[in-house]
Amino acid sequence: MTPIFRKILGMNWVLILVMYGLLIFGVIMIESAARHLSVSKSLLDQFGSAGAYYANSQKTWILLGTVVYFTMALVDYRWLKWLGLPFYVVSLGLMFKAMIQDDSVHRLNLLGFSFQPAQLGISSGIILIAWALQDLPKLHRWFALPAAKVSMIAVLSAVPFLMVMKMGDMGSALVWIPVVMVALLVSGIPFRYLSFMTLIGAGLIPLLYFVALPLVSERGPERIDVWLKMMQGKTPDTDGVAYAPYYVSMAVGKAGWKGVGWNASAEKGSLHARGFIPKDTAHNDYIFGVIGEETGFRGSLLLLGAFALLLIQALFIAFYSRDAVGRMLVCLVVALFFAHVFESIGMCVLLLPITGIPMPLVSYSGTFVVICMFMLGIVQSVWIHRNHELEPAPKAAEI
Repeated sequence: MTPIFRKILGMNWVLILVMYGLLIFGVIMIESAARHLSVSKSLLDQFGSAGAYYANSQKTWILLGTVVYFTMALVDYRWLKWLGLPFYVVSLGLMFKAMIQDDSVHRLNLLGFSFQPAQLGISSGIILIAWALQDLPKLHRWFALPAAKVSMIAVLSAVPFLMVMKMGDMGSALVWIPVVMVALLVSGIPFRYLSFMTLIGAGLIPLLYFVALPLVSERGPERIDVWLKMMQGKTPDTDGVAYAPYYVSMAVGKAGWKGVGWNASAEKGSLHARGFIPKDTAHNDYIFGVIGEETGFRGSLLLLGAFALLLIQALFIAFYSRDAVGRMLVCLVVALFFAHVFESIGMCVLLLPITGIPMPLVSYSGTFVVICMFMLGIVQSVWIHRNHELEPAPKAAEI
């Protein structure tokens, strides 16, 4: 049996099946969510509807992501350390280019692909943090001190975090918070350090909200203010800033157990069919609003169950990792996915203010689907290579 074939047979097939189940479900829901978008007449003649066009485009991204996924799964993840720093530097460069160009959504067009580099920043940061915490202590024992670990995590995460906040993408920036928290926990930072940082962070919240947030985000304070008013039972301007949270949460709340049905018409009571869910972002940022309305509580529960199974399976893989790097990589990927799912669903049911963030594997998000499959490929690589022997540590020189 060849090594490649042995690796294929040794894959975690639960992880694969759940991942592709979510991808297929996403394609089905994208076709319904994107039906109101405008496309050219030639595309309408070819695909029949705008929803079918975007669903077909998502399939293309999934095929590309499949190549990336199995490539990363079959390659030993220890080689990623050579990719970490270049990937991180390139990501920061692309994010800086997106900052200075005149584009409200900060997208870049490169080699015919349109993408938001903020997602590259967090994936590259995860890889670099994992390897820095392992390799730098080998250079000098000072890097193994808790203060040094905290400093490394803070610097590597603060730079892309501040750049994303400056671009006004509050949703992608907030993802860094659970990722950093998990990195601190898994790296073994003592509880007294974590308690001190928690108290300092809680004390800085008013300063960050009233001073820092208005400087880096124009819509952030407004969205938080609208959310707080709605949580108090007040009804802000539903034709203005409160339009999206009001109607999206209403679509989810009125769906009941069964929902109105897939691709339902206005006659069946679909708010999405009537255009109340923002049509330009219904297929990515607000896709849970469409899912909740059309599939009801049972469909939403199945979706949450699938994500829970995916993340629990990933944590199971982290437990059997052969080294600290694999454990760190998997735990940070779990934190990334959890943050995206929690934010994406939370803003549609008024648990969180509107942040504008795609749901992993389900939303139409182009390159983000490929990035998600890339990260899950790393998780799969940790599982496949869990029993591979590590290189022996160099012996101390004899005197």
